Amino acid sequence: MAGSGSAPAGQDPMDVLAINTIRTLSMDAVQQADSGHPGTPMAMAPVAYTLWQRFLRFDPEDPIWPNRDRFVLSVGHASMLLYSLLYLSGVKSVNADYEILGAPAVTLDDIKGFRQLDSKCPGHPEYRLVSGVETTTGPLGQGVATSVGMAIAERWLAERYNKPGFPLFGYRIYALCGDGDMMEGISGEAASIAGHLKLSNLCWIYDSNHVTIEGHTDLAFSEDVAARFLAYGWHVLRLSDANDTERLARALATAAETQDRPTLIIVESHIGYGAPHKQDTSAAHGSPLGEEEIRLTKRAYGWPEDAKFLVPDGVRERFAEGVGARGKALRTQWAEMFARYRGAHADLAREIDLMQARGLPEGWDKDIPKFPADANKGISGRDASSKVLNAIAPNLPWVLGGAADLAPSTKTRLTFEGAGDFEAGRYSGRNFHFGIREHAMAAICNGMSLSKLRSYGSGFLIFSDYMKPAIRLSALMELPVIYVFTHDSIGVGEDGPTHQPVEQLLALRSIPGLLTLRPADANEVAECWRVMLGRHHTPSCLILSRQELPTIDRDKYASADGVAKGAYVLADPPEGEPQVILIATGSEVWLCLSAFEQLAGEGVRARVVSMPSWELFEAQDQAYRDMVLPPHIRARVSVEQASTIGWDRYVGANGAKIGMHTFGASAPLKALLTKFGFTPEKIVEAARAQIAKH
Repeated sequence: MAGSGSAPAGQDPMDVLAINTIRTLSMDAVQQADSGHPGTPMAMAPVAYTLWQRFLRFDPEDPIWPNRDRFVLSVGHASMLLYSLLYLSGVKSVNADYEILGAPAVTLDDIKGFRQLDSKCPGHPEYRLVSGVETTTGPLGQGVATSVGMAIAERWLAERYNKPGFPLFGYRIYALCGDGDMMEGISGEAASIAGHLKLSNLCWIYDSNHVTIEGHTDLAFSEDVAARFLAYGWHVLRLSDANDTERLARALATAAETQDRPTLIIVESHIGYGAPHKQDTSAAHGSPLGEEEIRLTKRAYGWPEDAKFLVPDGVRERFAEGVGARGKALRTQWAEMFARYRGAHADLAREIDLMQARGLPEGWDKDIPKFPADANKGISGRDASSKVLNAIAPNLPWVLGGAADLAPSTKTRLTFEGAGDFEAGRYSGRNFHFGIREHAMAAICNGMSLSKLRSYGSGFLIFSDYMKPAIRLSALMELPVIYVFTHDSIGVGEDGPTHQPVEQLLALRSIPGLLTLRPADANEVAECWRVMLGRHHTPSCLILSRQELPTIDRDKYASADGVAKGAYVLADPPEGEPQVILIATGSEVWLCLSAFEQLAGEGVRARVVSMPSWELFEAQDQAYRDMVLPPHIRARVSVEQASTIGWDRYVGANGAKIGMHTFGASAPLKALLTKFGFTPEKIVEAARAQIAKH
């Protein structure tokens, strides 16, 4: 059989042919693109093929079947390995409304266009672009960390929805990772919490090939990975040869039988396997092999040396007989069981339907409180958020999350009866303790969201720096994760500049597709939650104060429902056109209202605009934006306890920007506000100067 080479003893020649098809497709695609990583797809083809063909519960005809196993290619640079699997197994496309289409997710022409403009086979797997890609994996470590969130989600779903005679959820999560994943700190954070939670539905397959871009891993990496994972509480197995598919199958079976901890399978491989003439193994990892090397490699496989993108007869049929037939049978059985479940547990079945479509139950927001005006003590943003979240969560059962060891400070604990804690062996709880692992927390929230849960994670705003890579992926994948950040400004006070965010708001606003909301009072907080949960494909960052904020009198000033438009006119002069516009977010809105009243006493007509979200405001039509910020009124002042970069778009090149131009300082709040100019008097002074200028 052409291309089967000399099959190892006991190995079906057709399986060898299929494995070599994955390898040659990967080589040819990388060579044609003149860009990419052929080594890992070549070395790990036997591993991926064995997993897909013999173990993975996945139906190519329905790649979003809720109880499917998840395969995460954490070594995203080896994307051709996944694209070859998707093509050869015949995975079908899914549209943005979660409808299965008849067209294939990946065609041979797509593979020929690997890494080209508008290709469905980009350099790293991208969620939403191609069905069968369970998560976007680019930055190393993100895939394995996200897989922990997927495993958590399965455990929670099984606890809530499985009933006697109805084992609806019982899927496994497999992640293929490499030396780079192991070096990234996020993988250690994620592995630690996975071991702590005893997530036995999770299996990482570690391609230990000892090669990175710079060369052999001896340059920078010499730890005993097995010992580290044993210390994390994982089950660790070793496979000395990636081509020994029978021993791999036994390891995967052992992993599936392990019920008390996650499993790490360490697979020793030689990068660019089958390319014996390639002396520079790091180049095989990160660049095309070259035409001559490809011919020699194909000769070693018993492959036609000059054939390109060859898929021999019988290969796709072999995939159909394996993963295709098994997946279809399992999915059909599940669908029949779910139909019976609807009759026995109608309310729970409706929840599952809504969740899978990212819908919301009727009346989910009916208990959101309205907060009475309080110009004196008021309530902090974090406390108001806690009240709102605990009013929503009982009516939206799949809202769940926690904090990176800061729930008492971020006030994100669900306190209603039955909320409970998510713990090892007790997976029904909705409060998560992520530990001091901000980066992994954000990636885990992505994994939970990919499983259709409405996840949230919380911390201090300053620590968004530790989370930004995963937040960026939330936006890239259009996942409606909610990030709750408190201690939002120099209002942190005595903790000092290390804990006082200055540039973080700007950094978050710079991420395309991310909503950043900084509410001014408790009623704006309530509206922010309504906005965030109402968006099904948009991640959000809710930026909250630690300190109490006066609750604005909405009978005197405008309603907080203007939050939905990002910015709104909060206060206007009783008569006449405004002479100056004061624009602020968060705690600084009250300062502007105080300045507004002072200016009114002097006969100066001011307008106060509360602008909790730049992104929502920019999404409004020009007529609305011009109504809030009339272009001809050029006297403007912005006030925000953060970097002033970007405020030019709202106050103009000559507008006044009261903000932070340095780091903060350690001192009581009132002293800081005076030092850095966040007082009504400074705002009044800036407003007068603007009127005089314009």
